[in-house]
Amino acid sequence: MNPIVGLAGHLFARVSRSRRAFEFAGKSFPYFIHRFNWTWSNERSVEIPLALEPLGAHTGRRVLEVGNVLSHYVKVDHDILDKYERAPHVLNVDAVDFRADRPYDLILSISTLEHVGWDEPVREPEKPFRAWENLCGLLAPGGLLFATAPLGYNPEFDCLLAEGRFVGAAVRYLRRVSKSNEWREAAFAEVAGSRYNSPFPAANALAVLEYRHPTCSTDLSTGP
Repeated sequence: MNPIVGLAGHLFARVSRSRRAFEFAGKSFPYFIHRFNWTWSNERSVEIPLALEPLGAHTGRRVLEVGNVLSHYVKVDHDILDKYERAPHVLNVDAVDFRADRPYDLILSISTLEHVGWDEPVREPEKPFRAWENLCGLLAPGGLLFATAPLGYNPEFDCLLAEGRFVGAAVRYLRRVSKSNEWREAAFAEVAGSRYNSPFPAANALAVLEYRHPTCSTDLSTGP
């Protein structure tokens, strides 16, 4: 995006959308407006507020973020795992291979799982599922795994979702409904077959996955 156009759009969004909100899972969330990645124009406007809610609820507890996203928008002090992005305090380890010395109370992943096994030198269609299994196994009893992913970016990931391969996950969907980047919660039938970058730029539908680890003690090496 042209920087001048982007800045103008950012300023316009701050004025016109500062009091607007979207509904999700029976709650109201403000759209997130930030200059980095021009969030007013894409799915970050809904992903960030959705992720900040569980993050705020787990203040002072053990948190892992898979994919270095939130640190670009807010101050964070949790562990960050990102195979490719080089940044201070970011662990460059594959989500499939990562092991922890202690379990996590919350694991967050924002628009990252769809890249696993897709935007890599060797494509592995099943790899997002294997990453999901590994992350589930890193949760403490009662811990939460919260993830978002755009539909239409990685067709293999979309197939895994449609087949219910993310075992134990409650999956909800959001659909972009306007050029001005408004979003509405939708049923799977409404977002199935969604395309990335069409009809609007970037994601046009978003999956939101939540998995709660059973409160009973389990072997962390085997997953749920």
